[in-house]
Formats: sequence, structure tokens, C-alpha cells
Amino acid sequence: TETWYTLNNVPDGNDPSRATDPIRLLDRGDLRSFRAPHGTWTLCEEVAPDGLDPRRLAFEEGMGILVNGENGRTSDILTTLEHGDLEAHIEFMVPKGSNSGVYFMGRYEIQILDSWGVKEPGHSDCGGLYQRWTPSRGAGKQGHDGVPPRTNASKEPGEWQTFDITFRAPRFDKSGRKTENARFVKVVHNSVTIHENVEALGPTRAAKFSNEKPYGPLMLQGDHGPVAFRNIVLRPVQLD
Repeated sequence: TETWYTLNNVPDGNDPSRATDPIRLLDRGDLRSFRAPHGTWTLCEEVAPDGLDPRRLAFEEGMGILVNGENGRTSDILTTLEHGDLEAHIEFMVPKGSNSGVYFMGRYEIQILDSWGVKEPGHSDCGGLYQRWTPSRGAGKQGHDGVPPRTNASKEPGEWQTFDITFRAPRFDKSGRKTENARFVKVVHNSVTIHENVEALGPTRAAKFSNEKPYGPLMLQGDHGPVAFRNIVLRPVQLD
């Protein structure tokens, strides 16, 4: 009664951003929505902070929830889908003190962090557009262009949180020259709007790719600390 498919490429110059069907990444019971290798990313059905160590996650294998392994540190994971303009719904959980991120097109990070109780959030707090990193700028100046969330909408560690994000991909002319920067049209964290029309001037720190292109995979950061994801729903759109 249903059919699953993985979009690896688009022949004959067709534009994948014209697709409108939402794609639910974790409904298959396996990791086919993500490029191999998968590191220690594991599908599970229950997850919660470890009762013996609040900085770790405890889980039972199953399906529906994605966790970055028992040690809470593994390689980043990228979708097989390469997106342009995108609407994304992502639910995540971090334990106390943990750190992760979601990289649109594998390049532009919206930060995930245990930022519970932070009164004046910065770009490195949860929901921030993470800074770019240019070593040639010199000592103390390498980090630049990060954008903090308007407000801290974080829940306590160990609670499920949500991002609802509308992302507009960078634009290029026929010669491949970038004509418009990528842009986070809207970022909603736990039902609170924290960004509107924020430009990403280039790939942020720890991006998978240093260049910019019309399409790229969504990347979930797995090497900074324990994190769990569920209900990842992606809908390619075409924005003006």
C-alpha cells in the first residue's frame, strides 16, 4: 500500500526543488535516508537522559528515533537527498551540557546546544546561526558573522525540542557565480520565532563543504556530544 524511494540524482536537468511531497527520514526502520558510512548512529524507540549520568543518553534499539551511539560521539551523518529551498521540521533532544547542530546543504549550521537558562544567547547557543571561520583573518579574528537567536527558547536538557525552519538556498547565474547568499527565511524554536530573513554569508565553521552550490545534503552533527533526533520531515519548496 506504500512505496519508499531514495533520490540519488536528477537526470536531464530537472530541478529537485520542484518536488512538494514531504519526506519523513526516520519512518523506514533503517538508515537508507542517509549516506553511508553511518558511524555508530542507531535507530531506537525510547531515549532519555541516563539516570546514572545526566550528560549521557540511554536508549533502547527500535525505530523512529535516531541517536549518535552509546558513546554520544560519532561521525556526522548526511542525507541522500540533496536539497535547495527547504521547509524542515526537526525534533531533537540533548542531555546536560551537550552540543550538536543541523547543517543545511551540509554548509550552514543552526546550532543545537544545552542552552537552558542562558539569559543573553550568542551565536553558539541553541538556535544560533553558527559563526564562519577564516584562519587568514588572524589570531582572535578567525570567527565571524555568527548570528544569535533573538531570544533563548531552549527547554531543559532531556526534553524534546523542535525546529521549524524555512531555508532559501543561495542563487547562482549561468556561469556559476553566486548572485545571492543562502538565507534562513524563518527559524522557529519551540514555537518561538528566533530568526527572520537572516543571511548565511558562506559556509559556517565545521561545514562538510567549503564551497557553495545550488543543492546539498542536510547534515546532522554527531561528533560534539550525545544527541537524539525524531520526526525529521523535509519538504522541498521553490521560494522567490
